[in-house]
Amino acid sequence: MTKVIEVFLGPQITSKPSIQPMTRGCEEDEMSAIAEKTVRDLALESSSATRVFERLGIDYCCGGDKPLEEACRAENLTLDEVQNALDEAQRESDSAVVRDWQRAPLSELIAHINATHHRYVRQEITRLGPLFEKVCGVHGKSHPELPHIQAVFRGLAQELTQHMMKEEMILFPYIVRMEEAVIQGEPVLPPPFGTVANPVAMMEHEHDSAGSALRAIHGASNGYVAPDGACTSYQALYRALAEFEADLHQHIHLENNILFPRALKMEHGA
Repeated sequence: MTKVIEVFLGPQITSKPSIQPMTRGCEEDEMSAIAEKTVRDLALESSSATRVFERLGIDYCCGGDKPLEEACRAENLTLDEVQNALDEAQRESDSAVVRDWQRAPLSELIAHINATHHRYVRQEITRLGPLFEKVCGVHGKSHPELPHIQAVFRGLAQELTQHMMKEEMILFPYIVRMEEAVIQGEPVLPPPFGTVANPVAMMEHEHDSAGSALRAIHGASNGYVAPDGACTSYQALYRALAEFEADLHQHIHLENNILFPRALKMEHGA
């Protein structure tokens, strides 16, 4: 526990907020306003936007500070087609009722992250290890990118395992205790790591590192497209890696864009 601290020193249910769909005859200033919004802001406004960004390959977690127009150019997409996709996704989910993580208690958001995303990461790391061994053993010589992808994933797995341990043992419990003190109107005990900003900065740095590893895997695997004639295990591995990337994007989004900013704001107001 002390070593982890030393490292750091370095349900509310509501209707989903919506990105209002625009008709084809919308005013240019409305389109301009959407173009200038950051990808992160759009993702925060509606969870349907995150699914669109995931499908189109637009980074909304670590690279979410780009304006939508710039993010579209980077992926060779037009602003119109992305806006249309956002509008369609929003129309499909307008009637849905979802958890608003911007307003739900931080303790519930943390419980969701632990039970959903941390659990998934651990399960997949355990499952993908043997699958990598099987696929690399059979196809590694003819497809040299496979051992490279395996090595990158192994490093990512080790980093994520340590990363989640630090969150679960130190940062998350403190945020929960801080929230309890604020709700009860009691003094907030000073954290052992000085300020919440210290571990948050480290977690965000490690998220950036994880994002870089995912991009390397994505590129080396040709966007998780298995070669012609690939066996079932080969295809299953790439499909699992694509799902792992999608989950980690959502995972990092919840922490970087919602949990951490809210915790920092709470600490400053305590």
